[in-house]
Amino acid sequence: MKSVRIIALRQDRKRLLEHLQDSALIQIRKSEKSRDGFSRVDLSSQEQVFERNVALSEQALKILDSVSPEKSGLLSSFKGRQEVDPDEIGVIASKSKDVIAVCTRLTELDKKRSDNAAEQVRVKTQLAQLEAWQNLDIPLNTMETQSTAVFIGSFPRSYTDEQLKEDLAAENPKLCFETEIQHSEQTMTCAVIVVPKSQKQMAEETLRTLSFQKPMSPTSKIPKDKAEKLRAKQERLKEENEAARAEIEACADRRGEIQVTQDYFRIRADKYHVINELDHSKHVFIIDGYADEADCDKLEQLCTRVATCCVEFGEADENAPVKLKNNAFSEPAQNILTMYAAPGTIDIDPTPVLAFFFYFFFGMMFSDAGYGILMIIGTTFLIKKYKPDKRMHNNLKLFQYCGISTTLWGLVFGSIFGDAPAALYTFFTGNKITMAQMLPWPTLDPQKDALTLMLISIAFGLIHILVGMGCKFYMCLKQKDWGGAFFDTGLWMLLLIGIAVMAAGFAGMPVLTTVGAAIAIACAVGLVLTQGRSKKGIVGKVVGGLASLYDITGYISDLLSYSRLLALGLTTGVMAQVFNMLGTMMGMSVAGFIFLIVILPVGHLINIGLNALGAYVHTMRLQYVEMFSKFYEGGGKEFEPFALQSKYIKIQEDK
Repeated sequence: MKSVRIIALRQDRKRLLEHLQDSALIQIRKSEKSRDGFSRVDLSSQEQVFERNVALSEQALKILDSVSPEKSGLLSSFKGRQEVDPDEIGVIASKSKDVIAVCTRLTELDKKRSDNAAEQVRVKTQLAQLEAWQNLDIPLNTMETQSTAVFIGSFPRSYTDEQLKEDLAAENPKLCFETEIQHSEQTMTCAVIVVPKSQKQMAEETLRTLSFQKPMSPTSKIPKDKAEKLRAKQERLKEENEAARAEIEACADRRGEIQVTQDYFRIRADKYHVINELDHSKHVFIIDGYADEADCDKLEQLCTRVATCCVEFGEADENAPVKLKNNAFSEPAQNILTMYAAPGTIDIDPTPVLAFFFYFFFGMMFSDAGYGILMIIGTTFLIKKYKPDKRMHNNLKLFQYCGISTTLWGLVFGSIFGDAPAALYTFFTGNKITMAQMLPWPTLDPQKDALTLMLISIAFGLIHILVGMGCKFYMCLKQKDWGGAFFDTGLWMLLLIGIAVMAAGFAGMPVLTTVGAAIAIACAVGLVLTQGRSKKGIVGKVVGGLASLYDITGYISDLLSYSRLLALGLTTGVMAQVFNMLGTMMGMSVAGFIFLIVILPVGHLINIGLNALGAYVHTMRLQYVEMFSKFYEGGGKEFEPFALQSKYIKIQEDK
């Protein structure tokens, strides 16, 4: 990585930034303050306009998706972005004003629909309140006549006219009244009570004791007339909503225009954001950043071609970002690495090692040739058919390579959809046969050879850990940390190898036991003598060296973690065999054949889903916890170039 400084004329700023954004060759370095003699330009208002247009178009697309969802298949998420010729950007820009007008109209229509929906709820509530008063021939807000006081309201219980009169008389025998019940149900009675004006206050006190309540929304119209008016309003709101929905649906064919316009404004907002952070003088501006060393010549040629400028390259500082470069085999695993952390300044790029072991361990855990072939076919089809973007392409390639490994390990274990070939042969012929008898090569059965596979798994784990420690050894040599390389790493590597050789000797070669024990003891003595070298005093050094031997328990624990290679491989095979047994258990009959057709696909799909996920997660764990902990620091920052951060389109590369 190289540091870059570009000094160019202000008159060339627009053209230069557009080409830099299109090329994605430079990551622009931002600083909080401008250098002496320079200042910052304030284009935040223009940037905000573009960002508002991006937000507006996003809202418009959500509205379209809610009213008229885009018809797409289950696999459409694998489809790459639409390729756009650079010349089409000008066409998109010329149409942007019209498209934003459409987006504005869509938001207005959606707001109208929301407001109408809220109003419809209010109308429905009012109609429900008026339902009990449909036979009343006076307005609900009537309070008095020339000689009487009128009380219109409800009681929180069921009344007959006779019962109501009895309760009123019982509460106040002096009260003169007339009642008329409009509606009565179990929890409410709506009534009109008329009393002489002179007894109005007396009536209010009496009614209050009976929990009398006036209507929540008294109206100056007769309830029946008010209800008719509300129903008319309800119908009008419904028609307006249907019209708004129809108008929104009519805009569905402009979804593509809205998407590309959104990306156009997103690109412009990014460019103006960068301009706001550049140093400007009266005639020139300065861009500071980082570029890949391999792209320096290309960057310089681009800058001098499109602008009058000076390009300077220098050594990158410790804050420089990291740009990973790997071959076609390793590159798919970069996403796994960056999920953990980008390499730091002292790290090596572990992607090639990570890629090999990820594919290897995933295949050993999933370990079924049938499933592996399905993975290869599926990922190959998606790559060829949909031509996904780079990140999705790498993810698919990752699972394609995992599928190859799964197929190979499935052949080693003699698992093809479990024991499906043998189960189907028995189902159709009635003759029992095993997979070992059907396959022309020797296989390892995880159920019968579990101990052997356990030892193989731990052996692979030892190799994996030693590779990680080897990376640490190399890093220490690169930094000229001889003690860290030979004492802190080399001795531990030899100790583990000695223990492994000694363990191999127990299998029937006593000489290996002797050699392994000698290596292990010599390395243990070396660790005791060297691991306390940073301590003060002889006692401190000896105690520190002896204490370091306790780390052997950590290595043993790490090695035992690789037993999951056997466990998950065994789980995949056993579950597949169980579904094969269930599918063939009803024998050769019409019902049995139907049962077979239903159970086998469903069962194997469940097995694929569960165990592919388990293999993916546990393979990552072995990389992150068991190997990375031996050498990888991380903490770096990925190279994030000034580029076209588009969601729906990508600019076609120059041929």
